[in-house]
Amino acid sequence: MYLIVIGWMYVVLMMSVAEATATNGTVLGALVTFVLYGLGPVALVVYLMGAPGRSKALKKREADARAQHAALVRQEPSPADPAGASVAPDAGGHAAGGAEPVAGNAGVAPVRKE
Repeated sequence: MYLIVIGWMYVVLMMSVAEATATNGTVLGALVTFVLYGLGPVALVVYLMGAPGRSKALKKREADARAQHAALVRQEPSPADPAGASVAPDAGGHAAGGAEPVAGNAGVAPVRKE
């Protein structure tokens, strides 16, 4: 794939040089030719052709993380840790579920006599 990209960039570079050195050509035209015929399409093609590799790497990282988490959960309790709490507790800063009020004034409802 990279051989095609290198070949196309060579062709576009030669087109730009021809544009810049022509009698009625300009350096600005050569720059626009290089960007619009070369860098833009090549960047798009390389990005699209690399998508399967990126998704495969992402799936591999997720599978490795799942395997590592499963290995931590399956650990046998050690003599120093008889309860078997080998996984660290949640150290997030959020309150436990249901502990925060949902509405603006969600206090305890008053109890009425019937």
